[in-house]
Amino acid sequence: MSAQYLDAALLQYLMLLILLTFHEYGHAWVAWRCGDDTAYRMGRVSLNPIVHIDPIGTVLMPLLMLIVPHSLGRFLIGGAKPVPVNPYNLRHPNRDDILVTLAGPGMNLALAVIIIGIARVLVVFFNLSDAPDSVFDLLMRMAELSLYLCFFNLLIPIPPLDGSHIARALLNISHEDYARFSRFGFIPVIIAINIPGVLSFIGAVTEGTFNLIALGFGFH
Repeated sequence: MSAQYLDAALLQYLMLLILLTFHEYGHAWVAWRCGDDTAYRMGRVSLNPIVHIDPIGTVLMPLLMLIVPHSLGRFLIGGAKPVPVNPYNLRHPNRDDILVTLAGPGMNLALAVIIIGIARVLVVFFNLSDAPDSVFDLLMRMAELSLYLCFFNLLIPIPPLDGSHIARALLNISHEDYARFSRFGFIPVIIAINIPGVLSFIGAVTEGTFNLIALGFGFH
């Protein structure tokens, strides 16, 4: 494994850690504003990555993906420590539960727009898009990864991913039944992403959204 590969892998891992931190911060902040201070009291309304790190989802799984040959060309699979939310503390439990759920992916979508906007500013003033491995390239990769995290969480309706909360609300599943199913952790998610077409569909939605945002900023 070359030093160049390791540098690129660690850089992509750093991107993932930053994006996961903002994702979980979004959940925690909206839950706090909607009346549930559980995450706030645990110090999770923070942009400090340490408070959101999960030993398996944030450390083990992404790093294993990085050392597998040719894995750098794929998107990393990983996650942070889920933000604790007591739905019974929310002022409007059903509505606010959806708002808290959408806050994480929404943060990733907003970050993608902001990052591509920054890339556009750099191109206008410094013409960095012509340089290989430039800041421009890193920003565009980070924006795409942010979008992938957004849609990976939303489009797989399996706990503990965000899409499962929306499915719970639509199917009128009780919080108790949802909590029982959530005890299986990432095992159902790992099974789901190995179903043919699942990851390619998420990748296609990610690429399409990325292209639309980039087009909006004048990139072709």
